[in-house]
Amino acid sequence: MSKLKSKVAVITGGNSGIGFGIAEAFKNEGAVGAIVGRNQETLDSAVAQLGGNFIAINADVTNLADLERVFRETSEKFGKIDVIVANAGGAVTGASFGTVADIGEADFDKTIDLNLKSVYFTVHKGLPYMNDGGSIVLIGSNAAHRAYTSFSLYGATKAAVIHFAKGFSNDLLDRRIRVNVITPGTTDTPVFSKFVPAEQLEAVKNYWAGIMPIGRIGQPSDIGKTAVFLASDDSSFMLGAELLVDGGLTYLSPTK
Repeated sequence: MSKLKSKVAVITGGNSGIGFGIAEAFKNEGAVGAIVGRNQETLDSAVAQLGGNFIAINADVTNLADLERVFRETSEKFGKIDVIVANAGGAVTGASFGTVADIGEADFDKTIDLNLKSVYFTVHKGLPYMNDGGSIVLIGSNAAHRAYTSFSLYGATKAAVIHFAKGFSNDLLDRRIRVNVITPGTTDTPVFSKFVPAEQLEAVKNYWAGIMPIGRIGQPSDIGKTAVFLASDDSSFMLGAELLVDGGLTYLSPTK
């Protein structure tokens, strides 16, 4: 397969979960580039599975100097960049979930830094190293559309990311760089084990599968295939768009 043949990509959070699913799908379509993460063990494992197509860069996406280094090293290795996937983000353990009565300034700042500031500056720092006519893929969440209990802050950051796809596309019209966003629903990633005791893990996954209209939770490969579409010329007429890859969870599920 060669939808992304010789395209150079940077995928933040590409060492596990959705990010690795995207990196694997990109590799299968001929892309090269870099995966970025903070856990050296999972970076090493991921890049071994990806083979010679990708390098691993240990970096913190909330640190602007690290982001500058990511794009510089990728460009030095492979040439100018064609695709940026700003995937890194998620719930900050002990910080992102809670009500407005519970979450204080320190936890607020941690969540904003990881889910919003990092996305903005991933794009900002990447643009000087990027080819005109390239593609930027952001990752939202269906929590941006539904007011789940104790998800107000997390959902708000993802709603802002969805807006970034529109605003950034408008900002970059003169460079023909398209920015689109994928909005996953519940997806089978290692994040479950951060918040759910091991003995309850399968029960929780089965619960979510039971309320998903499609009858299962998502897999990283589901998001990977969509990211390939948005990174390729197949989506050349799309910019500022949101693709819900959520098994119907956002609009069809009766979940309260």
